[in-house]
Amino acid sequence: MTDSSTTTAETLGFQAEVKQLLHLMIHSLYSNKEIFLRELVSNASDACDKLRFEALDKPELLEGGAELAITVDFDKDARTITISDNGIGMSREEAVANLGTIARSGTKEFFSQLTGDKQKDAQLIGQFGVGFYSSFIVADKVTVITRRAGLTPQEGVRWESDGQGEFTIEAAEKAGRGTDIILHLREDEDELLSGWKLREILRRYSDHISLPVRMYKEEWNEEKSEQVKSEELENVNQANALWTRSKSEITDEQYQEFYKHVAHDFENPLAWAHNRVEGRSEYTQLLYIPARAPFDMWDRDAKRGVKLYVRRVFIMDDAEQLLPAYLRFVRGVIDSADLPLNVSREILQESRDVRAIREGSTKRILSVLEDLAENKPEDYTVFWNAFGQVLKEGTGEDMANQERIAKLLRFASTHSGEPTQNVTFADYVARMKEGQDSIYYVTAESFNAAANSPHLEIFRKKGIEVLLMSERVDEWMLNYLREFDGKPLVSVAKGGLDLDKLADEEEKKHQAEVAESFKPLVERLQASLGEQVKEVRVTVRLVDSPACVVVDANELSPQLRRMLQAAGQDVPESKPILEINPEHALFQRVQAASDEDFGAWAKLLLEQSMLAEGAHLEDPAGFVKRVNQLLLKQG
Repeated sequence: MTDSSTTTAETLGFQAEVKQLLHLMIHSLYSNKEIFLRELVSNASDACDKLRFEALDKPELLEGGAELAITVDFDKDARTITISDNGIGMSREEAVANLGTIARSGTKEFFSQLTGDKQKDAQLIGQFGVGFYSSFIVADKVTVITRRAGLTPQEGVRWESDGQGEFTIEAAEKAGRGTDIILHLREDEDELLSGWKLREILRRYSDHISLPVRMYKEEWNEEKSEQVKSEELENVNQANALWTRSKSEITDEQYQEFYKHVAHDFENPLAWAHNRVEGRSEYTQLLYIPARAPFDMWDRDAKRGVKLYVRRVFIMDDAEQLLPAYLRFVRGVIDSADLPLNVSREILQESRDVRAIREGSTKRILSVLEDLAENKPEDYTVFWNAFGQVLKEGTGEDMANQERIAKLLRFASTHSGEPTQNVTFADYVARMKEGQDSIYYVTAESFNAAANSPHLEIFRKKGIEVLLMSERVDEWMLNYLREFDGKPLVSVAKGGLDLDKLADEEEKKHQAEVAESFKPLVERLQASLGEQVKEVRVTVRLVDSPACVVVDANELSPQLRRMLQAAGQDVPESKPILEINPEHALFQRVQAASDEDFGAWAKLLLEQSMLAEGAHLEDPAGFVKRVNQLLLKQG
């Protein structure tokens, strides 16, 4: 890296992802150009917040100018708009890093989802967040002059680019700390060279900014027959933190615009909660439920959480200690009246006040979700599709609220014969058959595998609903969520399935006769398979399939075993139980087979049953060979 005192300009290339993003923005966001001003003012506000926080320990960073503000100006003759702040500013190294690269998790996934459809791509770009790069929607050249607080005026930096792939950077003297962003407008953007237009955009998008956003006053000049700027600045926005205002004073549009600022999202949120909490711990919360999942939802290293303020002073972004991990999709602000201004992440982990905030905010978000589920089911479906898998984590992470979380869960099920979506536990319990005392479910590695599982056959025959669980988190969830409303959750793929209460006397008699008459076949299969299985037995769960494999009720399911093995964890050895439906037509051939062919049939029955469970065979080539041999012999 070139030393920050270097005066010669250096030309550097943008990161490849930046080039791609710039091209997409310029061509996809043309219908919502005004967001550039919201993004740049939002960044300026963040820069001032960061200076205020750093100045708590280093007051000299304020350089005698403690009032923080943002100024927006325009020059008709030069065709420029300038957004200035006196916040933290950037050093040369920070300017290269912040303005030339996208160091963000989820970047690769973001670009893989782009389709070429301008409207859809615009939504994705908005979801990804564009920040500074939105400048190039309206400008064909951008100049940034910046100086980090604490550096000398000679250590300022000038950054410039036309957004085509390269940028130049050089030393530039700057008297005050902070950043000036100068947009050289494209030819067709003259509408923005108007004080009235800029004020209108700022009031619409940035009224919630807690810092003053200022512009020069304009007066009518009779001689020129036009508005002329004076030397006096005026506030364009209300300049007080939105969350400190009374709810009755805030419109839905203002809440929505504040969300876009705090979450760097283009879309409106699904819902929000704004409350002042008093008592042992005093704080204000303004928390939002987004409509879309961020790209880094499953990235363990991604920063997440809400913004923490203490008595309106910004302390930190992504204060993950204020909400549990399963609510990591929540965005917003929490402003505490009790925490010290010099609070650190380590202190947050130990603080009783933080625990109270965490518990109170968790309950508030669950209340918002309950209200959505009850009163706006379509919006709740949008939420569930985006964040349902994350919410399921709460069943194991938050035992105090497990019952409330369980009521919010949604599943597919076999109700109505065809897979039905968005089924709640309460829906299921209300439809339980007379004599049924358990909630039945099946787990699988995909929805189709769950919906077509052979374990469902007896349940379909008897009209008993089964929940279909095919998300990776389901197996983990079921280790903690064992019952609902006093009804145990029972896997249809585990041994010892007790359906006696749902069978009449004639069925029970027939089952006993079948088990007795096919005892020799069971013993022969057991002898042939030997150590490959724990047991062979006659089943009551199959109707159309010849066989299936199950595990004992206290053993890990095959899906969970594979997940743990894939994660490199040691898994205790377990052998499957082969259950057969001896009345299936295939067993006529099995019983009539020679001793040599019987062994092949036994192995084939075990392997096809394991395949139906999503298992990977140890010897797939041997399986194919056996199938071919037996097919040829039947010809």
